Amino acid sequence: MKKSIYSLSLLLALSFNNGAIFASHDIENLSAKEAIQKLKDGNKRFVKNQAQHPDESIERKKEMLKGQHPFVVILSCSDSRVPPELIFDQGLGDIFEIRNAGNVLNEHVIGSIEYAVMHCGVKLIVIMGHQDCGAIAATLSGVSETKYIQALEDSIKPAIEDCKKEGLEINSDNVVKAHVMQDINELLTQDSQLVKYMKEHKVKIVPAYYHIDTGKVDFLKK
Repeated sequence: MKKSIYSLSLLLALSFNNGAIFASHDIENLSAKEAIQKLKDGNKRFVKNQAQHPDESIERKKEMLKGQHPFVVILSCSDSRVPPELIFDQGLGDIFEIRNAGNVLNEHVIGSIEYAVMHCGVKLIVIMGHQDCGAIAATLSGVSETKYIQALEDSIKPAIEDCKKEGLEINSDNVVKAHVMQDINELLTQDSQLVKYMKEHKVKIVPAYYHIDTGKVDFLKK
């Protein structure tokens, strides 16, 4: 963890020295409430096949040269069927996106979330799982093809145990949702610096579940 944070700090220092422009934590940004409403509105458009594809103009591209100002950071699965910009109908510079198979939390992901919150002014963190997740299916199968896939599965297995403790059926949907909650709990217990910052700057974290068959995103209760 310390190594990850040190590396991130070094990267920021080098970026500033090269003249890059980053938003500070004092910038004005959408509140968590406004940000989640923007995601809900965009998802409604996507579900109804009425996407507006905002923030894709030539002017927006030029604006991006000045720096980034996303309104949300989303940790989601790298599954090709789950692209956050499309399912929330957002555009360039809107979403600080972190993706890996099974939306697994590790020190690099935590460092990326810290960057989005502390240096881009993001007030909303979304952890999103999805229907028919291959990483979850692989974990449930008990078969590991390589040591690297095994590492992903090892990170997901505690969610299966959580389902058992709650008396839930061990199926893909339940484990996906339990794994999202596992990510949130792990983030909030491992990263005390981020938790303190979140309280001081009114940053919220919410769990979500994406339905591949309908395109709808459900924001879950913690």
